[in-house]
Amino acid sequence: MTIPDSPPARRGAPLRFAGIAAGNFMIAMDATILNVALPDMRRDLHAPAAALPWAVDAYTVVLAGLMLASGSVADRWGPRRVYRAALGAFAAVALLCAAAPGAGLLIAGRALLGVPAAGLVPASMALLAALYPDPDERSRRIGALVSITGLGIVAGPVLGGALVSLAGWRLVFLVNVPVAVLALAASGGLSGHRSGTARPIDRTGLLLSVAGLTALTFGLVDAGTSGWLRVPPAVALLAALAAVAVLPATQRRAASPVLPPALMALRRVRVDLVVAVASQLVYYGLLFTLTQWMVDARGLTPLQTGLAFLPMTVPVAFVPMVTGRLVVRFGARRVMLAGMAMDVLGGLVLAGGGASLWTVFAVQILIGTGSPLAIPACIADMSAAVPLRLAATGQGALNAARQTGTALGVAVFGTLGTLTATGSVLVAVAAPAAAVVGLAARPRSRFDQLELDSSD
Repeated sequence: MTIPDSPPARRGAPLRFAGIAAGNFMIAMDATILNVALPDMRRDLHAPAAALPWAVDAYTVVLAGLMLASGSVADRWGPRRVYRAALGAFAAVALLCAAAPGAGLLIAGRALLGVPAAGLVPASMALLAALYPDPDERSRRIGALVSITGLGIVAGPVLGGALVSLAGWRLVFLVNVPVAVLALAASGGLSGHRSGTARPIDRTGLLLSVAGLTALTFGLVDAGTSGWLRVPPAVALLAALAAVAVLPATQRRAASPVLPPALMALRRVRVDLVVAVASQLVYYGLLFTLTQWMVDARGLTPLQTGLAFLPMTVPVAFVPMVTGRLVVRFGARRVMLAGMAMDVLGGLVLAGGGASLWTVFAVQILIGTGSPLAIPACIADMSAAVPLRLAATGQGALNAARQTGTALGVAVFGTLGTLTATGSVLVAVAAPAAAVVGLAARPRSRFDQLELDSSD
């Protein structure tokens, strides 16, 4: 006979949930808090312009690459052990970043910060499933967790601006320490049960994916800041192309590939990955570029800059709450189309409205609503598109695609010049437009189901 949880265990669930939520809040906050600190960091460290994209992208490149295997690590070592170790490591590396004496060491610290960040997300979801075994209650808690994560994105620029105005850019790293300590204290009672059977880690696939994304990001940043007709960016871009070309062959031979061929054979999955990359690329690319524009062109203080981001960040906390209902009523494909269409419209407004503050606010509202509308629908569609045996791998690939979009957005927009430069505007329109074309050409759901069945 199964013994039900004791009343003290049930009473302790909110505190343990807070421990999970605090870690996810910290990761989300860290994705946006650094942007408003970049101008102050550049002045203090006498950093070159090329260092700014890398201060952001060193973190997201490592996070994107390791996200593909982080679920396997949680299965192998246990989600509680991985989650708590990642929290402690995140706080320790954040301290190193805050103490960095130069741009090079700061970028290295940001890259190292991506390692524990990659372990936090899948481990936290496994812990949430163990904490709330009832599916209905778990769904409500997942919704709450998504909202809290959205609040972290909203809080990042405002809190970052306030901290920079108070005592400089180093505080944006130091603030992670108390959040991590609180999360550690609250998560102590979480279950240590391992959620599944550990799969072997595809080291070759991981190495190629991280190396390819790093080379691509370096090539784009170096070419954009120092010129395209040079040897280093050409070599880097060729290396990225080679990694992408070799990866499929290694995946066919791997015992447990990070990107299984059966998964990538599904057209619906490929479109979802394109939507994930495009939505994140435009959102975080513009977020990065807007920071420089608000500080350099408009002369705003860091705090004013953080507050000026609210039209773009506030929807992240609220739009996902209604996306689930929209997906049920209209289907994930239509919701993704609507989100990507809003992103395209935002790029067109930027192209036609110039660099006035009101135009930028309109662009923020459109893209700040469009991307957060598309991503939850994309997650739901991925869940329905893949066979059950590939469910976790599919979500891992989707999260990796999102982080890849973030890294490429910062790399591309950070090197294309001013906010209204032709290149920036073209990318702001072209990236979501490509996703719209893919969605429009995608077969209807019943054909997707036939395609899925034939691959399972």
